Amino acid sequence: MADSGPRVAVVGGGPGGLTLARVLQVHGVPVTVFERDVSPSARPPGGTLDLHPGTGQAALAAAGLTDAFRALSRPEGEEVRVSGADGRVLVHHEPTPGVAARPEIDRGDLRTLLLDSLAGDTVRWGHALTGIVPGADGRSRLVFAGPENGAGAGTATETGAGAEDDAFDLVVGADGAWSRTRAHLGGAGAAFSGVHLIEARVEAVDARAAAVTRLVGDGSLYAFEAGLGIMAQRNTQGVVRVYFTLREPEDAELYTGGALTSPDAARAALRERFAGWSPALLALLDACGDVFEHRPLYTLAPGRNWPARPGITLLGDAAHLMTPFAGMGANLAMLDGAELGEAVAREASVRDAVERYERDAVPRGSHGIETSARGLAACMSQEAPGSAVAYLSALG
Repeated sequence: MADSGPRVAVVGGGPGGLTLARVLQVHGVPVTVFERDVSPSARPPGGTLDLHPGTGQAALAAAGLTDAFRALSRPEGEEVRVSGADGRVLVHHEPTPGVAARPEIDRGDLRTLLLDSLAGDTVRWGHALTGIVPGADGRSRLVFAGPENGAGAGTATETGAGAEDDAFDLVVGADGAWSRTRAHLGGAGAAFSGVHLIEARVEAVDARAAAVTRLVGDGSLYAFEAGLGIMAQRNTQGVVRVYFTLREPEDAELYTGGALTSPDAARAALRERFAGWSPALLALLDACGDVFEHRPLYTLAPGRNWPARPGITLLGDAAHLMTPFAGMGANLAMLDGAELGEAVAREASVRDAVERYERDAVPRGSHGIETSARGLAACMSQEAPGSAVAYLSALG
């Protein structure tokens, strides 16, 4: 591979940032990814993703990784059941044998797939961005947190990047919901959506919880009623992730008073809120382990959420954060990465590449935010499960 073109820095090593790095390397464009985690295993990778043909799968095709993805994906994971609080199945989608429309892949497997596709020195771990310093030549230097935060200290030069690597023609913020890149640009802040998730896990589900296996099947279960929800998704290695979904104030005592740090208190609080729900659904709570993670949902407004700045742009959640009620977030982040990478490789200048990319990415992200907001409203409605069934059926 012959290096050519502009030097690109990607801030953030999630699916979007890694897809961008892979596509740039396919085209021989030099790229460095700066990730705040100190290693690939520093945090749990999260649940499973369904990759859509026109977005996530298209991005992997541009990255030359379709075959590797198919080897890891789970077409059977497309199975979906939807119910109300009584547990009665209202919709049961079973995938067509031999047809993988939106196959599932665990986030950890996807990250490993993307990391393994990159040159060995692409990702610099333990680099938490604190600032961007523009140069007189139009290039930017990055500043990172000091070693007291477990990250590399100072500028890119001081953390071991070569003298040529410390200045970048393009900086891409792929650093998620609380993007430091977006904040540096003076961009919009995320707003609370009104909904909290409490995540738990059922381990060794087939051996320990046969009722949960029957309930969830090979894919996902969605149960919604009157502003409450229980969502469960099958992962690999015998794990089912469960999300208790509640529409409550952001500062409700359940989330600020420490109850979730006590398994007994967390179970009691959830039993109180889901009183009257089917014992079959509450079996998910009985089977969960003792770790309950609070995940409040935030979102950005539709439209461009950052001011234009030459040589800097955003992708994925940093650009268009949305709730998970349309399954679009990671898919759009990966498509953002693929399209930006191809634009950088093909356009005559960084400015032209960014303009081309943003022309499509901003309205596409706005559509995702709006679709996800409709999904949240339908699923967490007082009219659910009827409103949830109508939305999910239309979504496909």
